Amino acid sequence: MEERKIRVGITHGDINGVGYEVILKVFSDPTMLDLCTPVIYGSPKVAAYHRKAMDIPTNFSIVNSVSEIQDGRVNIINCTEEELKVELSKPSLEAGKAALAALEMALKDYADGVFDVLVTAPINKHTIQSDTFHFPGHTEYIEERAGEGHQALMILLKDDFRVALVTGHIPVGEIATHLTKELIMQKMELFHRSLKKDFGIDNPRIAVFSLNPHAGDNGVIGSEEETIIKPAMEEMLKRKVQCFGPFPSDGFMGSGNYRHFDGILAMYHDQGLAPFKALAMDEGVNFTAGLPIIRTSPAHGTAYDIAGQGIASEDSFRQAIYTAMDVFRNRRREEEASARPLRKQYYERRDDSDKLKLDTVDEE
Repeated sequence: MEERKIRVGITHGDINGVGYEVILKVFSDPTMLDLCTPVIYGSPKVAAYHRKAMDIPTNFSIVNSVSEIQDGRVNIINCTEEELKVELSKPSLEAGKAALAALEMALKDYADGVFDVLVTAPINKHTIQSDTFHFPGHTEYIEERAGEGHQALMILLKDDFRVALVTGHIPVGEIATHLTKELIMQKMELFHRSLKKDFGIDNPRIAVFSLNPHAGDNGVIGSEEETIIKPAMEEMLKRKVQCFGPFPSDGFMGSGNYRHFDGILAMYHDQGLAPFKALAMDEGVNFTAGLPIIRTSPAHGTAYDIAGQGIASEDSFRQAIYTAMDVFRNRRREEEASARPLRKQYYERRDDSDKLKLDTVDEE
């Protein structure tokens, strides 16, 4: 039994986007508080502004110290002493500064064990830039601050549809120079491990995308498939990782072949995310695998075009919370199973028959 509900740390993201709208809409359903305890890192005043502007019936409690966090309530921790100006649908440096303050406080509290999983509302990657945030996105920042030396892997998912990326937030013109056999193997190993540990799949099947159109057409349109991707796959097959391909991404997605695999490994950002968001945008979840911290976010961005109109869908944010809690439970089950492994069995010949013995000696 759980000693307490899973605590979900939530950062408010860009205050001029749809972050507070989707957060407050999710917790307008009281049954959510039966499943988890939300701890929002942001601004009670800004939350109240959004609540009133869009008439969202969600009550929350202001928390002045972590000892005041309570189950059954939407807890909000104030991350700034400054008065924040909300300019719905407009990017601003003030909003970027507020987003970073919430993220920094949340990661500090995570290190102190205040909450179990982290769900981040969307940020503006331009306005959040500062002396302490010089990253292309959440993933890279969290990897450095809370990765403990581990490497992150971006996975977009909806139910059993999961897409991971070999290269992430890098310019398209630099993709080919970043792509190596070693990098593909590294990302595939992370993906394989996450599918087993985080999603409970014993022997996952991974489809691998090609880099070039038509998988290079045997070198006519490109050579990376023959020189980099296939050699990486051959090495991973030797390590008992089930990988298939490389498949041209257009026909693979269009034919629905993605339904036959537990995960898809794409070579670059838009190759994987463009079809994923076309098929699963409304309830898609961004999961940062490979790190000790469990972090998810909705698949959408700040959505300035509809901010403040009260029409943003909260489905993706709700699914991000569900996914974070599922991964937390799966990891805990895996840890418990590892802590109490089955005793080793062996046969000992003492006479004319083999007798099954149970090893009762504790192993280090």
